[in-house]
Amino acid sequence: SLLKEFYKEGTTIQDATFRFVNSLFSEYGLIVLLPDNAVLKRQMVRVFEDDLLNQTASGIVEKTAKKLETAGYKVQASPREINLFYLKDDKRERIIKQGTRYKAEGTSLDVSEEELKNELQQYPERFSPNVILRGLYQETILPNIAFIGGGGETAYWLQLKELSEHYKIPFPVLILRNSFLIVEKKWQSMIAKLGFTIEDFFLPEQELTNRLVTKNTDKKLKLNGTFTETGQLYDVIKKQAASIDTTLEKHVEALKTQTLHRLEELEKKMLRAEKRKFSDQQRQIHTIKEQLFPGNGLQERKENLSYYYAKWGKEFIQELYGHSLELEQEFVVINEK
Repeated sequence: SLLKEFYKEGTTIQDATFRFVNSLFSEYGLIVLLPDNAVLKRQMVRVFEDDLLNQTASGIVEKTAKKLETAGYKVQASPREINLFYLKDDKRERIIKQGTRYKAEGTSLDVSEEELKNELQQYPERFSPNVILRGLYQETILPNIAFIGGGGETAYWLQLKELSEHYKIPFPVLILRNSFLIVEKKWQSMIAKLGFTIEDFFLPEQELTNRLVTKNTDKKLKLNGTFTETGQLYDVIKKQAASIDTTLEKHVEALKTQTLHRLEELEKKMLRAEKRKFSDQQRQIHTIKEQLFPGNGLQERKENLSYYYAKWGKEFIQELYGHSLELEQEFVVINEK
């Protein structure tokens, strides 16, 4: 009903989204700011002009991205030479430089450097930042003490740190937001019947299956004692062989390693054979895993708010808010009551 109320013919996407988000979260003190505004964008003229004329941002962000990749972070956004769009008559097209001219395909923009500078001074609202400059724009008009976001978002903001320092724009402290896992009643019931806890399902699917089989089989699947006895037997043989010829010692050690490896393979085959007797439970584990961690990722990356909102209404958002942590770096599991 909310979607039908706000997203209707004659309403812009911007206005519809503004009202929709406000209807969901206004009671929590949310402020929504529409940044497509000449007064606000005028504060960014010096940064926009530098990007248009000198392409400074691309070099700085590329340098930062290489450092982050070396540190193991995945690069979230790639800069362009010019990181601005031209926004006019409901068209938003990327600005490119061709020779001495600045153009934006599909728009009236086709100007010299001097004309471009005049356009920026007179109509700053016509220049729209892309993902590289958007963060700087945000922190210029609404400086934050902290930015709270997901893993990908915080990695993206790390790319902008040196850019912020270059333009002397305050850079916020980065804090990883809460992550939630919603476990509906049917999945709680299936997990309990399998003899597991919800925490167990953070383990890999293969590990869960192994635990299930080991716990429920009446067969002895481990060869632990056999490994020890075999190792001891080869140690005795090694001593006996070495007393005859020391060069045989390495040969016996190689035989020992080979035999223990084959015993390990046998143990795995025994487990696989026993697993086939638990095919129904394996399917159940797979189904639960796919629901809680779809595509082996986080539920929140796949599931949409609308499903849970349609099922529980505003109470769902209240539950998330009520169970939100402060600065603890922990994962929140919410069980359906």
